[in-house]
Amino acid sequence: MIERIDTGQRMSKIVKHNGVAYLCGQVGDGASVAEQTRECLSRVEALLEKAGSSPERMLQAVIWLADMSDFAEMNAVWDAWVPEGHAPARACGEAKLARPELKVEIIVIAAC
Repeated sequence: MIERIDTGQRMSKIVKHNGVAYLCGQVGDGASVAEQTRECLSRVEALLEKAGSSPERMLQAVIWLADMSDFAEMNAVWDAWVPEGHAPARACGEAKLARPELKVEIIVIAAC
């Protein structure tokens, strides 16, 4: 069975299937990549909770940065947030994001 949560015309915020939660990409507000990353992760955590999961149950994260020169600043926030011993498989790349002010987008898949 597939369960869709907070479904709109374009996308669902969460899709659950066979004990796995797929979250839509999260972005955040703020002037710096650190501020945006903190807000992204707060939103990810809220969606994980809504899906019946948690950061300790993350399987994979894909991170898009508008500029790879922000890699270290984003990683400082990420590393402080990820529960010790529970780091997911992860990829990070550079991409043109949906709006020019966006610096980071995070997509997470987790067990629920």
